[in-house]
Amino acid sequence: MNDKYVIGHDAGTGGDKAVLARTTGEVVATEFEPYGISHPAQGCAEQDPIEWWDGVAATTRRLVSKTGIDPKSVAGIAFSSQMLGVLPMTEEGEPLCPGIIWMDCRAEDQARRIVRKLGGEWVLIRVAGAVPSGKDVICKIKWLEEEQPEVYNRTHVFLDVKGYLVYRATGRFVTDPSAASVTGVMDKKTRGWSGLMTKLLGMPLDKMPEIAGSLEVVGELKRDAAEQMGLPEGTPVVGGMGDAPAGPIGAGALDHGDSVVSIGTSGLLLIMVSKPVNLGRYGMASTAAADPNMWLLIGEMNTAGGSLTWFADQLAGREERERAGEGSLLEVLNEVVAGVPPGARGIMFAPWMYGERAPVTDTALRGAFINVSINSTREDMLRSVYEGVALNFRWMFEAAETKKLPCETVRAIAGGALSDPWMQIFADVTGRRFEAVENPQEAGAIGAALAVPVALGIYDDYKDIKQVVKVRKTFEPDTNNKKTYDELFAHFKDMYERLSPFYKSLNRGD
Repeated sequence: MNDKYVIGHDAGTGGDKAVLARTTGEVVATEFEPYGISHPAQGCAEQDPIEWWDGVAATTRRLVSKTGIDPKSVAGIAFSSQMLGVLPMTEEGEPLCPGIIWMDCRAEDQARRIVRKLGGEWVLIRVAGAVPSGKDVICKIKWLEEEQPEVYNRTHVFLDVKGYLVYRATGRFVTDPSAASVTGVMDKKTRGWSGLMTKLLGMPLDKMPEIAGSLEVVGELKRDAAEQMGLPEGTPVVGGMGDAPAGPIGAGALDHGDSVVSIGTSGLLLIMVSKPVNLGRYGMASTAAADPNMWLLIGEMNTAGGSLTWFADQLAGREERERAGEGSLLEVLNEVVAGVPPGARGIMFAPWMYGERAPVTDTALRGAFINVSINSTREDMLRSVYEGVALNFRWMFEAAETKKLPCETVRAIAGGALSDPWMQIFADVTGRRFEAVENPQEAGAIGAALAVPVALGIYDDYKDIKQVVKVRKTFEPDTNNKKTYDELFAHFKDMYERLSPFYKSLNRGD
């Protein structure tokens, strides 16, 4: 039996997921520690960075305790985390304000000014491949500079979630290429900071952390961090990566053209590519992958599983709640949705509950049920939520096809991959084979964990990871539903064109 272990963390939006795995990739145990989100003002979304660390420390202690392993047998740890966060830090390592997380869109005015300064949306799409929005790092930093200058001026370094965790673990202020690449000021050739882009955007290069490789050992656990985690001082810490690049590792999608759909609170389409791909007009951009020789084309949907969670919280009926009892209400909804015919009896759902990034970038968008009649039922509306999310992903797949990325087989991860009805809906709506992997909710943490044996030289080749990941179940598209979903998809895109101007007027006042 292999007695060497690795620990991976995925510090997501709702909490920290942690896995203990053997260096051969077998998952031994998992843990989860939730933390909260605060919304102090319209468009704001913040988290307490202390809670990130406390969550990581707690899950690590529990993994070691409940498995009874010798802490000295842990070969190393690595973190993945939610991306696009901004946390100003003092030189002494103290946060200057709550962490401004990915879904925060307070910096819309700064984004518009940056776009104008750099020549407009068309120029940015052609040159940079994406248009900054209020959710992007540079815009959030500009907001701090303009709206909270006392915080900005005291800032020694800007970190994201993972950067903060690495600092707490090792005492180093570092980031990785995947996190650096989403700032818009990373040089794609060198994977270091771009002096030209920092000047053009007014990015404070002296306040940016050092970039270290995702698959490199960046330090060792400090004494205080080791004590809090229940691990030996000096345990190696690997650079890690954002949650998006961690997903394909945990899904075993490592070659050019391999694709992954992640259905958590948000949703991600992740496509591995050998060179950066420009799909800025669809809000999709290429970031650095964990593999230093690869890139990752990302399309992000703000509220995928979040739309279903909202429905469960606000619209689920007494019957469903009674059936769920102390169990999972979402499992009951999965049973209910399977009894509703494809097309949801004519109801369509706009799944843009908190604005959208891809396949359109529009922070003013919101959700809607369309074509509801006196004969419509709550069950029909539920089905439309499942289908609306899948239709949004089909739009992203359509965009990828324009770059000769057909994505005929798709690996599925995160909580949505546990739902057989939703996986079948995804297959039918998109016309693609879906493979739900084992341990899908821990895919990000598994991806981080598997970076450790690569960094330590235990794996001869990064691609050895591909043999480790197992598929739980495969879903083939039902051709009988093709006509229904082809027609629904055309209506879905038309729905966006018609609703977008209304939402801009309603939610922006212009």
